Amino acid sequence: MAKTIVVKQIGSPIRRPAKQRQTLIGLGLNKMHKTRELEDTPSIRGMVRKIPHLVEIVEERN
Repeated sequence: MAKTIVVKQIGSPIRRPAKQRQTLIGLGLNKMHKTRELEDTPSIRGMVRKIPHLVEIVEERN
């Protein structure tokens, strides 16, 4: 089974550049305090690293 991470949105996309909003949508997040369980891949980690002020990794699962 693949490793997964739980990502939570902690910041609002209001008054943010369009690329940051698109990254949130790409992660499946669009509302404050929403969480998603995503596969732990380099592309997902890169998306999270691009917007660390808007999301946080809550949990890493095996």
